Amino acid sequence: MSENQRDIVIVGGGPAGMMAGLLFARAGLKVAVLEKHADFLRDFRGDTVHPSTLELFHQLGMLADLLKLPHSRIDQASIHIAGQQMKILDFSHLPLVAPYIAMMPQWDLLNFIATRAGQYPGFELLMQTEAVDLVYDADERVCGVHTRQGNILNARLVVAADGRRSVLRGKAELPLQDIGAPMDVFWFRVTKPKNAGGDVFGTVQAGRFMVMIDRRDYYQCAYIFTKGQADEVKAAGLEAFRAGLRSLVPDLSEAFNQISSWDQVKTLEVALDRLDRWHRPGLLAIGDAAHAMSPIGGVGINIAVQDAVTAANVLAAAMLKGDNPDSRLSQVQARRIKPVRRMQAFQKLAQDRVIEPLLRRSKPIARPFFPLKLLDRAPLLRRIPGRIIGMGFGREDIQSPEMPSKPL
Repeated sequence: MSENQRDIVIVGGGPAGMMAGLLFARAGLKVAVLEKHADFLRDFRGDTVHPSTLELFHQLGMLADLLKLPHSRIDQASIHIAGQQMKILDFSHLPLVAPYIAMMPQWDLLNFIATRAGQYPGFELLMQTEAVDLVYDADERVCGVHTRQGNILNARLVVAADGRRSVLRGKAELPLQDIGAPMDVFWFRVTKPKNAGGDVFGTVQAGRFMVMIDRRDYYQCAYIFTKGQADEVKAAGLEAFRAGLRSLVPDLSEAFNQISSWDQVKTLEVALDRLDRWHRPGLLAIGDAAHAMSPIGGVGINIAVQDAVTAANVLAAAMLKGDNPDSRLSQVQARRIKPVRRMQAFQKLAQDRVIEPLLRRSKPIARPFFPLKLLDRAPLLRRIPGRIIGMGFGREDIQSPEMPSKPL
């Protein structure tokens, strides 16, 4: 494919970028997705494929094959607090073909999308290709990207899907609103004991909170602490950290001995923000580049994928006809901004009313809080958070065109 023939260059090989690449190529457009790494293998990538995203794969006729990949399913979630396990949400009654979360390593999901997108002749995945700046034409319209290798990739439209520290949104000077987050996360893994089981979503004590993701033979652990205190926790020493983990999850006491160095513990800085404007002529930001989501509910992947669907629904048919996409870029933001604001408001409420008070609390938690008791005792109420997290707001179906593909 000639560099000057691309319709779209998508920067970022995460869920938003890969799904956008698949949908635009499926529509018959010539698309290049740029991924700066040599592969998709990253421990800190999220694992949750929510019911709303599984529904999209169903619409694409790909769900059965996707679910052949190793995964586990969560149709209910619970939290361990004050010595009790409380059920807090239920996905099983959602009106979708797959009413559960599929826990699947994101690198498997991205490789799956890449393989399916490769069926379409217009799709191109450029690994180890990092965009470092934008290219402008004589009218100051974005018309491509500069790569770290010194190449220029031209396109009718550049899609910035390069994450919450997006280089391109900075280069485009798109205005960013910081909503704020009170916590950061230590991310590490421990081998899963043979007798481990259950559907524990998280475990809570005064001042401490941890979520454990079951990756079949090991747990990926997200230890949540007050923002900015990473150095303080590390200064107390590794043994103090392990001792705190043992008191938080006694059943994994032996497993925590596997943490022998701080090199095994990654610090992830949590952000909650969004752009005031997602676009400028020739450029559209989607996913975390447009709005970083809190890890609450694990909804970031699914919100990002919805952005990609909306972008393809709004832009693909018009670009196939040869139309300039610029006049339609604001429509993408207009259709997505309300769902994003609502989900971020939900996350902000959870941060301010639940997470931050728990992290600041020093008094031991003697009994579960009343809202948790209510959810645990009233199965119908558990459907409310299940619907918000499982389906999100403003869910879109795939409406972009489909062109013939070659067999796998």
